[in-house]
Amino acid sequence: MRQNPQRRAALLDAAIEVLAREGSRGLTLRAVDAEAGVPTGTASNYFANRGQLLVQILHRTRERLTPQPEELAGPLDTKVLLGRLLGRIRRERSVHTAVLELRLEATRRPELQAELSAFLAKELEENIGWHLDAGLPGDRMGVALVYFAMQGLIVDDLTIPALLEAQPIQPVDELLGVMVERLLPERPAG
Repeated sequence: MRQNPQRRAALLDAAIEVLAREGSRGLTLRAVDAEAGVPTGTASNYFANRGQLLVQILHRTRERLTPQPEELAGPLDTKVLLGRLLGRIRRERSVHTAVLELRLEATRRPELQAELSAFLAKELEENIGWHLDAGLPGDRMGVALVYFAMQGLIVDDLTIPALLEAQPIQPVDELLGVMVERLLPERPAG
């Protein structure tokens, strides 16, 4: 297998675009080559098979979706952080759409499901740990609830953006505020 990290990243970025645009069925090593503008057969020099490509796409999506340090700077406010997360998802729409495709593909590939489950469980634990270590309001359960609520909001934003745009209750930024207020109270109920 070839080891040029820049070429590997470019191929994975091309694979993300193909996966987001064409879905799992359209993701072939040839399609990746075409998207990346490289000679046919290049991707097969970097990825032994489609299964390996899918796992590496998963890891590349996290590299691209990880917040930059400046996004976590300043006084920490959960509503602001969630708004920045949604903004990042909107800027990297194809990356998150590819993640949704990976989730669907994992329902048909047990090896991918195992990898994705472990990966997302670790991500959730890191998110909870970071939130609590930062001294933000809420407890483990509340942070987990926000995580799962945001996953649903993100899916709707990516797949049916008109639903959130036409929300008669309140704009998305206000929904984020209410979510934080109800799920992560300053003081635990009781």
